[in-house]
Amino acid sequence: MNIKRVWNAWCMYDWANSVHNLVIITVIFPIYYQATVPVQEVIDQKELVRFFGFMFDKNALYSFTISAASLLLVFLNPILTGIADYSGRKKLFMKIFCYLGALSCTYFYFFTPDNVESTMIAFALSIVGWGGSLVFYNAFIPQIATEEHYDRLSARGFAFGYVGSVILLIFNLLMIMKPEIFGLENAPSGMTTRIAFVTVGIWWAGFAQIPFFVLPKDEKRAFRSRFLKNGFIQLKNTFFRVQKNKNLKRFLLAYLIYDMGVMTVIYVATLFANEEIKVPREGLIVTLLLIQLIAIPGSYLASFLSEKFGNTKALRIEILLWTIVPIAAYFTTTAMQFYFIAALVGLVMGGIQSLSRSTFAKFLPENITDTSAYFAFFDITEKVAITLGTFIFGFILDQTGSMRNSILFLIVLFILGFLLLSRIRSQHVYHEE
Repeated sequence: MNIKRVWNAWCMYDWANSVHNLVIITVIFPIYYQATVPVQEVIDQKELVRFFGFMFDKNALYSFTISAASLLLVFLNPILTGIADYSGRKKLFMKIFCYLGALSCTYFYFFTPDNVESTMIAFALSIVGWGGSLVFYNAFIPQIATEEHYDRLSARGFAFGYVGSVILLIFNLLMIMKPEIFGLENAPSGMTTRIAFVTVGIWWAGFAQIPFFVLPKDEKRAFRSRFLKNGFIQLKNTFFRVQKNKNLKRFLLAYLIYDMGVMTVIYVATLFANEEIKVPREGLIVTLLLIQLIAIPGSYLASFLSEKFGNTKALRIEILLWTIVPIAAYFTTTAMQFYFIAALVGLVMGGIQSLSRSTFAKFLPENITDTSAYFAFFDITEKVAITLGTFIFGFILDQTGSMRNSILFLIVLFILGFLLLSRIRSQHVYHEE
């Protein structure tokens, strides 16, 4: 417990996998998607694309793909975490999802206007790999730290992730914008971008070897047919224990609501800036880099607030700041206004994510062995939030043709999440010695 070397190794998985969130989800892939996916026709200012014979709004298809991947994780993770806990193979499942995500990113090298369908399937699988591995990764928190250190460890993990992802993004942007530095000035159009996708997979799988080597080893029990049955039994028992834990149950409901708003903003911010505000590409990229850098002190700020006011009060402060984001975005019409909103997002993005993770860990019963199964419920809540948030956003967009109309429902989510959190007593430590 509380061994610095183990903490840093654990944080290196945030360093490894966060490049997916920044390079793939946030910056390069959405831009390349907009430039590459061919528009079949335009009806009422909606750009329609063909996907397996069906016509979709171009931006709505992107949103629906994220929703589908998140929904798959909702059904998949509870089953696998129960099996992982019972079989003692938490790290093995973390590796499987890690390699699935990394390999899916390398497939983007083949992304052209002629293979949109297979690329979007790979995009969904990259999200499955990213989200699935995080369940088992997060489940190590109670195993490597004591409760009073959860907030600090979680914040450190997110800080590692932001630094690592910024480094790789800068490298890839240099390769895309200044290909002559890498001897790629004569490369075909789009080649440097597709190479950037490959670097994400290599970075992710490569740096993941550090936590895979240092984190506590699996128990190495042999797989048997009863693991599947007993995995379901363990999941069922965990579910009933969650139901009886008042703080845990109340937190998961509040988290579902406010995280719908948080994750929707994170996933669609680039599309909003590109389509509604017409932010120049260079300005958008610089803004996203600044968001990541501002998020580093933002993570530690949330940890400081939790020590001073307790976890749920610190989360409510973060949510109040998040509420400003959709209100301001609805009225935003210029790039400069968008930059100010982005700075605020950076300040609260890392904070609310790291603090939500550590707060959930604090509500877990003491001395439990099925941490993966418990964190599966945390992950399910997040994935349901992503699924519902991005689906509703995409549905409103598809029906009205305006992202501004989709923004309005985010305000309600943050207010409701704030009210639900107020039902939980705010403390820094919930299990006294």
